[in-house]
Amino acid sequence: MSIATILFPDFALILLGFLLMRYTDWGTPFWSGLEKLIYYFLFPALLFYSTARTPFDFDTTGKMLQTALLTICGGIALGWLAKPLFKAPPMVFESGVQTAFRFNSYIALAIASRLAGEQGTTLMALIIGFGVPLCNMAAVHALVKKGGGLLKEMAKNPLLVATASGMAFNFAGLQVPEIIGATLSRMANASIAVGLIAVGAGLRLSGLQEAKAMAVYFTAVKLLALPAIALLLGRWMELPLLQLQIVVMFAALPTASSAYVLAARMGGNGPFVAFLISGGTVLSVLTLPLWLSLAS
Repeated sequence: MSIATILFPDFALILLGFLLMRYTDWGTPFWSGLEKLIYYFLFPALLFYSTARTPFDFDTTGKMLQTALLTICGGIALGWLAKPLFKAPPMVFESGVQTAFRFNSYIALAIASRLAGEQGTTLMALIIGFGVPLCNMAAVHALVKKGGGLLKEMAKNPLLVATASGMAFNFAGLQVPEIIGATLSRMANASIAVGLIAVGAGLRLSGLQEAKAMAVYFTAVKLLALPAIALLLGRWMELPLLQLQIVVMFAALPTASSAYVLAARMGGNGPFVAFLISGGTVLSVLTLPLWLSLAS
């Protein structure tokens, strides 16, 4: 299967969401409710189901996880190292720095499923399970002076709770009953398609009024520097081909849509983050195929 064939359906759904948002009169409450349904209900079901039913062998996936987590740490470091380089109004840098290392889980699992079916989904769910806490700690730490505390924010994250619960369920040797598993499977399948449509609906391609150089820097770190780090680390660790593709694709993902929610809720600069998310998502149409081809 060619890289274009793998990526086209997912970006087509993002484009569909973009068009639906602009050419229908469904209104902001509809899209806001849909995003909440995905984030708090459908997507956690996918993560729980994926992690609860698949045996984990950390002897074979340990190096992949190390590569993913070291790459995230590289993004955090590169983001904060730039603070002396840019003069920005209060909370602009703190809001935007999270876009240098956070990742869009909807796109991650959609492409992983297209790339390698259930095996790809499971590998990506494992990376998400370990990557979400690290990214959330770094993102919330930047904004925590305006918010309610790091541990409180992490404890409320539905993706983290679902992944941790699924892994605990798995390690306890429990089995998901067939009828419940079928329901969770339906929810998981729905979450990917609807999640991609919601990503498209959330695109905001205008409104960048300040810190343009900083926006370019954060986008370059996320879409260029991080996948390069993952590719070099993965080859150095001699990862199997599929694991290398998964971890490089993970590193090349655009920023999480929830970065805007976090910035807005914690007193940051929401419009700046919204533009970074949108610009990165559009540019990833070009950069993701490049990195997947280099990892093949």
